[in-house]
Amino acid sequence: MKYIDNSNTDPYFNLAAEEYFLRHKSDEYFILWRDEPCVVVGKNQNTLSEINMDYIETNKVKVVRRQTGGGAVFHDLGNLNYTFIVKDDGKSFNDFERFCKPIIGVLKTLGVKAEFSGRNDLLIDGKKISGTAQCKYKNRVMHHGTLLFSSDIVNLSGALKPKKIKFQDKAVKSVISRITNISEHLNSEIDVLTFKNKIFDYILKSEKDAKVMSLTTDEIDEIEKIKKDKYETWAWNFGSSPKYDFYNEGKFTGGTIELNLKVKKGIITDINIFGDFFGVKDIQEIEDLLNGTEHKKEEIKNAIKNVDIDEYLSRITAEEFINLF
Repeated sequence: MKYIDNSNTDPYFNLAAEEYFLRHKSDEYFILWRDEPCVVVGKNQNTLSEINMDYIETNKVKVVRRQTGGGAVFHDLGNLNYTFIVKDDGKSFNDFERFCKPIIGVLKTLGVKAEFSGRNDLLIDGKKISGTAQCKYKNRVMHHGTLLFSSDIVNLSGALKPKKIKFQDKAVKSVISRITNISEHLNSEIDVLTFKNKIFDYILKSEKDAKVMSLTTDEIDEIEKIKKDKYETWAWNFGSSPKYDFYNEGKFTGGTIELNLKVKKGIITDINIFGDFFGVKDIQEIEDLLNGTEHKKEEIKNAIKNVDIDEYLSRITAEEFINLF
C-alpha cells in the first residue's frame, strides 16, 4: 500500500485525486487530506435541497459532489479526511467497520474511546465524529471518511441547514446527527496537523518498509484535468442532481408570489408563477423565458437582465424575484 500525504486543500482537486487513484491506478493507497470550507454532497443527492444557498454564497463556501453515496457533509481545515483504495477481496465493499478500525486504534493511543455505530459512523460518548462512505470501480474499492477534529460547528450547521423551501424528490436525504470535535476529548492539546501525523505513524507501523509519498508532477497534471472537466463544473455538482419539484413563496410590497418548478438535471423544465400581484404584461412571458434555464440564481438573473420586471410584477423588484429561486 502506498501512503500519500496530500497537502492540497482545494476540494475540487481532492475529490478529483480520489477518482484518479481509484480509476487510473492499480496500486493500493491510503491518503490523508483536508479541504478549505466546502459542502460535499453524496452522489445521489439533490444538492440544492441539502445546502443553505444564501449562507454558501455569502461565506464563499464551495460545493462539490463526490463519487460515493450517503449524505452531505461540511469540510474545513479543522476536519481531516482519510481515504483507503484497495483491491476488492470480495469482502471489502460494505465492510465499513474494517476500515474504521485503524482510526479507532489511533484514537485509543490518544486516550479517546471511539466506537463504530450503525452503518458507517464513529462516535465518542454517543456523538458523531466521523461519517464514512464507499464506492466500487471494477475490482477496486474506495472507502473514505471525515474526522471532525477542530471543525467550526457553527459554519457546519449554517452551511448544511437548508432554508424552509419545499423540495419533493427521491434523492437521498442527509441525516442530522449530534456531533462533537475529537479535540474536545483529548487529555493534552494538539493541533489537526499533529493528529494527521499520528494517524500516518500508526498506520505505517502496520507495514514494513512503508513510506509516505507526495504527488508527482505528472499525477498533479492528470488530477487537474479531472478537476477541470468534472469536479469544478456546475453540471457535476448541481446538474447531476436527481429530478425534483421546487416550491417557494414570498410576500412583497406588490403582492405575493408562489413559484413552482420542475427541474431535471439542473434545468428548469416547467415553471408556474402564481400570486395576487399585478402587471401590465402576461407573466407567462417570464415563464417561457425561464423555461430551459439552469436552476441557478445567476442564470435567472442573466435570463431577465433585459426585462423590465415591473411590467410583469408591479412593485416587486428583480432582486426579490430572483431570490425566490
